[in-house]
Amino acid sequence: MRHDIIDASQLELEEKVVSIKRVTKVVKGGRNFRFAALVVVGDHNGHVGAGLGKATEIPEAIRKGKEDAMKKLVNVARDEYDSITHDLIGKFGSAEVLLKRAPEGTGVIAGGPARAVIELAGIKNIRTKSLGSNNKQNVVLATIKGLSLLKTPEEVAKLRGKSVDEILA
Repeated sequence: MRHDIIDASQLELEEKVVSIKRVTKVVKGGRNFRFAALVVVGDHNGHVGAGLGKATEIPEAIRKGKEDAMKKLVNVARDEYDSITHDLIGKFGSAEVLLKRAPEGTGVIAGGPARAVIELAGIKNIRTKSLGSNNKQNVVLATIKGLSLLKTPEEVAKLRGKSVDEILA
């Protein structure tokens, strides 16, 4: 996973709450309820991140999740059709997300958790399939990990010491 340091303060980030879970802890005096919020943030221009916030109140959990997500922003390589540069599978835990590039006009074909990540990353044409676990948190993290592993043809050409035309041929 590439960790380019991204200054979140300079980006106009939009947030999307993927899930809110009520977590119960049974203690001597009864039950303690807390909330865990999974939040995805992105600028619709190639930057996206996800975070988990936990608190006794829902708005506080969402705020903490947003702060956590802003610390974990990744860059996403996109092509001229606002699709991804190549097909790949993102893996996190037992969740796997297949990301396939798509031609202009396809739109975003993705399930709930993966769709939130892809839309906030600014990808307009893509096909995805969630394989393995359907756990929302792991699907979101698998999607982000997959998007962070994307490379542009220029990066691949530089790594291999070849021209971009040789790579694309």
